[in-house]
Amino acid sequence: MTVEVGSPAPDFTLKNQDGQEISLGDFKGQKAVLLVFYPFAFSGICTGELCSVRDDLSSFQNDDVQVLAISCDPVESIRAWARQEGYEFPLLSDFWPHGAVGESYGVFSSDLGFSFRGTFLIDKDGIVQFLERNGPGDARDQQGWRDALQDLAA
Repeated sequence: MTVEVGSPAPDFTLKNQDGQEISLGDFKGQKAVLLVFYPFAFSGICTGELCSVRDDLSSFQNDDVQVLAISCDPVESIRAWARQEGYEFPLLSDFWPHGAVGESYGVFSSDLGFSFRGTFLIDKDGIVQFLERNGPGDARDQQGWRDALQDLAA
């Protein structure tokens, strides 16, 4: 099944950079979630994208929206990367079963062993309101995220 706008977002539970479990369902009825899949910690485009989120966090995360970033990197890698870059939002590890969450969102490549760039805005009811899927070398235009967040808030 492919996740599309208007469909329920697949629930998941993953460990964050501190080893704590976070579930998408934890936010249901409380906050919308901006779910950002990225291929690899410490890579150039991924670092640039998440540093843009970090540097303008209030545009993406607030009392109504939570940013969750997901890769197939192990917890130890995302912990080191989060500390190095000063990320103040959860980085989640889809390491094992390898890429299972990315696969459920249609962004995991089993041939390559990582998730492509996928962005999903999930409302408080757990319904996908915005999505984009980009290839691993294709940086995202975050203005689309800002526009989707404004539409959701309206």
